[in-house]
Amino acid sequence: MTSEVEVDAVVLVGGQGTRLRPLTLSAPKPMLPTAGTPYLSHLFSRIRAAGIRHVVLGTSYRAEVFEEYFGDGSAHGLELEYVVEDEPLDTGGAIRNVYDRLRADHAIVFNGDILSGADLHAQLRTHLDSGADVTLHLQRVPDPSRFGSVPTDSGGRVTAFLEKTPNPPTDQINAGCYVFRRPVIETIPAGRRVSVERETFPGLLENGAHLHGFVDSSYWLDVGTPEAFVRGSADLVRGVAPTSALAGPTGDSLVLDAASIGAGAKLTGGTTIGERAVVGQGATVSGSVVFDDAVIGPDAVVENSVLGRGAQVGAGAVLRGVVLGDGASVGAGCELLDGVRIWPGVAVPDGGIRFSSDA
Repeated sequence: MTSEVEVDAVVLVGGQGTRLRPLTLSAPKPMLPTAGTPYLSHLFSRIRAAGIRHVVLGTSYRAEVFEEYFGDGSAHGLELEYVVEDEPLDTGGAIRNVYDRLRADHAIVFNGDILSGADLHAQLRTHLDSGADVTLHLQRVPDPSRFGSVPTDSGGRVTAFLEKTPNPPTDQINAGCYVFRRPVIETIPAGRRVSVERETFPGLLENGAHLHGFVDSSYWLDVGTPEAFVRGSADLVRGVAPTSALAGPTGDSLVLDAASIGAGAKLTGGTTIGERAVVGQGATVSGSVVFDDAVIGPDAVVENSVLGRGAQVGAGAVLRGVVLGDGASVGAGCELLDGVRIWPGVAVPDGGIRFSSDA
């Protein structure tokens, strides 16, 4: 794609990830282990596959963590630059904040918490062929009432940006990936909060700019909640979501180096078992993300859950739809169900919490 036209990539990773607490207390959301590697590694693999090399990261919360891990990007076949926001600038402000680092005539902007299978080559080609000022990835979804919708005309031009409504006129939603002509980015006000959805895009439309829709119905997931994060990781492991950054072959589970799996233990549903983690005999782990050094006791059941680094689950405990922070421990015989979050270092004693009356 980029043999003909140079394109920069901008990745916005400034959010605090509050919906994913307590996991994001220790790491920014895009750095959480997702199918065995930081989420950003999967996005970088897609950017590199599209022929893009220069990537600017717009950071804010725990900004230093990104550079410590990825450095100059050479290990990923990329050239990375980092721009830190002193105060949150929202999406539009964050895009404007990296303007001085852009080199190419066009920039493709990624929201740092979207897992997508959209064809970047095709989106860039649509942008160039249409001569658009901005080309937006629009995703078709079964229930668009949960999102703002973006109608387009027969030629693909965007006609409006509509807030959430019970009866949206289209199933197309803003999927959080945009190709901008660089001069358009310069028109965004600098140094203050700017929402692309509420200010930038409607303002461009009003002024007669050409906003184009790249409509797609491939894999797409906002991984901002624990439920979605677990699902996204499992989909990467199972090969449902595309990546070339997986730490092993796709399949029912991914077991990282030096992990120990006991006799009769079952790992299913796209589960990831982190480095040096221990899964006891007869335990069942399904559709879950188990971080490094976590321990799951014998005969425990862990489903659709996230276990932070060094977390411990006692023998026979049952966790379904649960998040354990780093170093948290759940005693033997406990039963924790959907939505429970245990903060880092908190210990629940044996049998200390149950939802059933059979104890």
